[in-house]
Amino acid sequence: MSKAQDRVLGMDRTITRRDFLNGCAVTVGASLAASSPAWLEAMSAPDSAPEKDPSYYPPAKTGMRGSHDGSWEVAHEMRDGQTWPEAVDEKEFYDLVVVGGGISGLASAYFFRKLAGPAAKILVVDNHDDFGGHAKRNEFRNGQRLLIGYGGTQSLEAPHHYSKEAFGLLQELGIEVDRFYKYFDQKLYKSMGLKRATFFDKETFGVDRFLPGFGTHYLGLTYPPEILAQIPISEVARKDLARLQETTVDYLPGLSTEEKRRKLRKTSYKDYLLQYVKVDPEVVKIFQSAPHGLYAVGIDAVSALDCLEMDYPGFKGMKLESREDSPEQAEPYIFHFPDGNASVARLLVRSLIPSAVPGTTMEDVVTSRVNYARLDESESAVRIRLNSTAVRAKHVGGPQDAKQVEVTYVRGGKAHKVRSSHCVLACYNVVIPYLCPEMSEKQKEALHYCVKLPLVYTNVQISNWESFQKLGVNSIYAPGGYFNGASLDFPVSMGEYHFPSTPQEPCLLHLLRTPCKPGLPAKDQYRAGRYELMTTPFDVFERNIRDQLGRMLAGGGFESARDIQAITVNRWPHGYAYEYNPLFEPLDRADSERPCVIGRQPFGRIHIANSDADGHAYTNIAIDQGYRAVREITLGGKQEASGAGA
Repeated sequence: MSKAQDRVLGMDRTITRRDFLNGCAVTVGASLAASSPAWLEAMSAPDSAPEKDPSYYPPAKTGMRGSHDGSWEVAHEMRDGQTWPEAVDEKEFYDLVVVGGGISGLASAYFFRKLAGPAAKILVVDNHDDFGGHAKRNEFRNGQRLLIGYGGTQSLEAPHHYSKEAFGLLQELGIEVDRFYKYFDQKLYKSMGLKRATFFDKETFGVDRFLPGFGTHYLGLTYPPEILAQIPISEVARKDLARLQETTVDYLPGLSTEEKRRKLRKTSYKDYLLQYVKVDPEVVKIFQSAPHGLYAVGIDAVSALDCLEMDYPGFKGMKLESREDSPEQAEPYIFHFPDGNASVARLLVRSLIPSAVPGTTMEDVVTSRVNYARLDESESAVRIRLNSTAVRAKHVGGPQDAKQVEVTYVRGGKAHKVRSSHCVLACYNVVIPYLCPEMSEKQKEALHYCVKLPLVYTNVQISNWESFQKLGVNSIYAPGGYFNGASLDFPVSMGEYHFPSTPQEPCLLHLLRTPCKPGLPAKDQYRAGRYELMTTPFDVFERNIRDQLGRMLAGGGFESARDIQAITVNRWPHGYAYEYNPLFEPLDRADSERPCVIGRQPFGRIHIANSDADGHAYTNIAIDQGYRAVREITLGGKQEASGAGA
């Protein structure tokens, strides 16, 4: 874009607390000091402890967050073969060291202390400047008004269907999930007549066109006739779309119910539309990015069966039922803290280190200000050490007879090492073979098998949401957009936190981007997307945010230069856990042969806990895997035959 266009978008405007690194990948080893914020510069000082600074408060940072600069460079050095033989021995000994301060790592610490007793000494190390992993909290200010958003893990999905260990953990933390029926205003947007809409962009469809009011069921898309008539596609494609939605043709005649389901499981929805329903290719463009939020890829890499179960059109005549009674649909999608599951992480930290998180309830944790200076104190039985990237986990002796594990981490450019009786690796699976090169090749291959799904969760603070009210929408799907869409935040009020429930108030918009590359196998799409995220500077995200919001909301009077107040881009090159995609995986593989099960086997005194370890990107899975890893410790290194995560 030209400089004049940038000015129209507001690229020259100062947005709130623009205290970020540029976000563009740098050559490993290059100096970051010239462009680094004060906290990162402080990290390069000897014996630095930036968390002790009273102003240290990562949730309030805007700009490039998620996998922020300063959190990933050391891990890439480890991947590229660097070692740290001169690590300083801190002379610290723990009963358990946990690598990874996300929900699975914090749950591991919680379960271990519960079994070993309150005197158990536990250290949690994490490479980020905040705990919680993908459960990321974003805070914004408009004068004295606090706005809280989620930058990662979003909600507790169908919590009454959790395992007894995961649901029990929620209860022990004081989370009474039924209270969300009061806190989540399910009627707010409906009472204002707000619905979902589609924005067709000129780059993909030849013209910018905003069409409100299409019908939805779960994640499915169904356009009523009056909207369908306005979609900017050819008349042939329009007729095919109508046929796709309305007819009750069995496109797989002669097959039994089970044969149909098997066929659909191994056929992408794109291929189903083109080869069986035989729609015009323009129809595919409408649905291509619809499943991005769940799968981080489009319909070219999502099975037709999965799309049937999400109630996408084209299956009325198949006499196959979708998962109406599945746990995900058995309960409303309302179990959501204002910061997503970051409050779950905060409650875990409150339980482990009470002095760090003031308060006593699930309500007051929402507005509590974490005291980061209390996370890593020598007198505390449990310590959380941020800005510390683990680079080695090895047994002191052979894995079978060792009594200790030595963990090396890099903090402030300096390597340190500590020892423990046990170690739980609650980090990404793909990192573990580099931490433990002595593992068998079979186990390392299994751990490398998963390729995490890249995605971007972006929060944009706007001065008001009157444009949404005027347009009659609360959520916009953008099938060809840089961002898959934009939506008003979940209307949740808890304790002293009040959702901006009138359109005149400032609020947060949530935008999703999954940088996939259609046409490639899913894993290759994820790898390409990860590279894109690591090489995209913040100003590219900002320009696209301003351009897309300005075009989508123009009919409601929105002006990007005037109405955007702050932006936080939560970049996750290693995002969702890899879930086994039937298009690219064997259908009949035994559970014991799944790579995640092979990869999570105990390695001496080292155990593995993360959502990767079960191949499902859900918070309850992260908790279950933490429980399983700790139970392995108590069982002497053996995996349980049944129970959570088995």
